[in-house]
Amino acid sequence: MLFVVIFAVSLCWIFVTCGFCTCAYTFYLVKSYIRYIMARKKKELPLLERIEITGVAAEGKALARVNDLVVFVPFVVPGDVVDLKVKRKKHSYAEAEAVKFYEYSQERAEPFCKHYGVCGGCKWQCLAYEHQLKYKQQQVVDALTRIGKVELPEVMPILGSEQTREYRNKLEFTFSNKRWLTWDEVEQGVKYDNMNALGFHIPGAFDKVLDIEECALMQGLNNRLRNGIRDFANKEGIPFYDLRSHSGVLRSMMLRTSTTGEVMLLLQARVECENDKMRLEKTLQFVADEFPEVTSLLYVINNKCNDTFGDLEVVTFKGTDVIYEEMEGLRFKVGPKSFYQTNSKQAYNLYKVARDFAALTGNEVVYDLYTGTGTIANFVARNAKKVIGVEYVEDAIIDARINAGLNGFDNLTFFAGDMKDILTRDFISEHGMPDVIITDPPRAGMHNDVIDTILFAAPKRIVYVSCNPATQARDLQLLDVDYKVVAVQPVDMFPHTHHVENVVLLERRCS
Repeated sequence: MLFVVIFAVSLCWIFVTCGFCTCAYTFYLVKSYIRYIMARKKKELPLLERIEITGVAAEGKALARVNDLVVFVPFVVPGDVVDLKVKRKKHSYAEAEAVKFYEYSQERAEPFCKHYGVCGGCKWQCLAYEHQLKYKQQQVVDALTRIGKVELPEVMPILGSEQTREYRNKLEFTFSNKRWLTWDEVEQGVKYDNMNALGFHIPGAFDKVLDIEECALMQGLNNRLRNGIRDFANKEGIPFYDLRSHSGVLRSMMLRTSTTGEVMLLLQARVECENDKMRLEKTLQFVADEFPEVTSLLYVINNKCNDTFGDLEVVTFKGTDVIYEEMEGLRFKVGPKSFYQTNSKQAYNLYKVARDFAALTGNEVVYDLYTGTGTIANFVARNAKKVIGVEYVEDAIIDARINAGLNGFDNLTFFAGDMKDILTRDFISEHGMPDVIITDPPRAGMHNDVIDTILFAAPKRIVYVSCNPATQARDLQLLDVDYKVVAVQPVDMFPHTHHVENVVLLERRCS
């Protein structure tokens, strides 16, 4: 503090005697010196030796406790004994990386991806799958007990995914002219003829992209398509996108597959002149010629500064403009802007849990909140008198209505709008009091106004599907005034990640 006072007084004296320019330059020098001192202090963070990793934490990290300090560490598992290099330290916690292993945990597995530890995805590859399930189960229990603080039945064993690789039906890759070099490549002095990359963003470096050669999250077509398009574009000299200057042509590619065997590929490109359009069309024609498996070949001209294309026109270059997913004889339209669960086979198990919890007899009015493209609504329609779906995204509601028509249901009605604005007491009075509410909100959970309206509607049962047990627990606490949790079923949709879905059944308390 004394240093700051002396510095301020000195700066004022310099300003008076020497003028503003000298003062500003002096300030710049002092600021640089302070940064230098802080950088030195940062480098002097301690090395923690022979530390045992004891648990798992958020964002796929594990944790250790050193005296009163909680240390978060990536790419280790409980039971590992390691030296930890502290990278960042706060009062009660620190972030570190393992620099030396003394003992390997029995829970450890050998990562199967060559890009593991760099691309930022699938952080739990180093943890055997049966232990991933164990910790996801515990994550649900901890959230509901510590955050929700509600009375719980015994939580049912988590439903694991039959497929732990190649389970995704959607992947997105980014084109970039700033390829990320791994530390091994830097140390070995590897140099590339060009720095183009087609792959995943590096966490914490928005303009750097790791060039992906193999991704085990989707069946092999994704590797052949991505690598083929990258090699073709490099050979033809088609510019990859510059994420800082917003220049270049090829921006991103999205690949979607379905259990029916259909394949959708969408390319985003920046097109500012006729030459750019020719380059894009040349790339699309290459895909059409070399990959006949692609049944829906689409493109978007996106000259914005971000990759969102919900407000942009999608153009069909070849084939159909949608693909279709099937489940229990039901058909679902999946367009380039549609939301559909990215693990198709496990989504079926998730929806069966929701339907079983709803316990429909055919006489119930069901409200399906956050219905998306109406997947759950269609899935339960055979067993309900009437289903009303509500969703914020208007394009999704258009698809939901199409899906209802595809499946021949006339007892489905859909409404688009902000949930807290649509789902009001007047809405319920007009469309009927629900016997069952199924809700599947985004990660942020439900707005308090929505919860208040649900309490007003007073359905017999609420089936709460969540991708975030923490916000689900918060909402359960608010519903606890009138509802009791009677069943909890975790479902693993995303092997090798820390994410977990959870389905909770609530029943109205007897008054």
